[in-house]
Amino acid sequence: MKKILVIHGPNLNLLGQREPQVYGRVTLAAINSSLKKIAQKRKASLTIKQSNHEGEIVDLIGRARGKFNAILINPAAYTHTSVAVRDALSACGIPAIEVHLSNIYSREEFRQKSLISPVVKGSILGFGAKSYLLGLEALLDLLDA
Repeated sequence: MKKILVIHGPNLNLLGQREPQVYGRVTLAAINSSLKKIAQKRKASLTIKQSNHEGEIVDLIGRARGKFNAILINPAAYTHTSVAVRDALSACGIPAIEVHLSNIYSREEFRQKSLISPVVKGSILGFGAKSYLLGLEALLDLLDA
């Protein structure tokens, strides 16, 4: 069974309440539920974590090697600021896919640079909650190939 680590970055615990015009009204619990349905159908196991703390996210990634086959991550604001998260993903030695609810390239200039994209297998963004589902499907397809 494939084991996937799902990491939700800072403020994603506020989904459904925070800036619904940007992030929609879907909650993190609803996204996690949808991810679990896909995983069950595809015979994969998910471990899902959310953290507002950069160091905790770095630690999760650092401990992933040997425990997980891949990582699905929405680094949220750390996308644009965290060399530490980028370096952890680069060093962990397992494939990762970056997802975002919004299209970061159509937002404020400071959000249009991803430090994460160059070190992951791919990025899916701009499809709201569906970005996560597409990301998980792509990651599982990658592992099956």
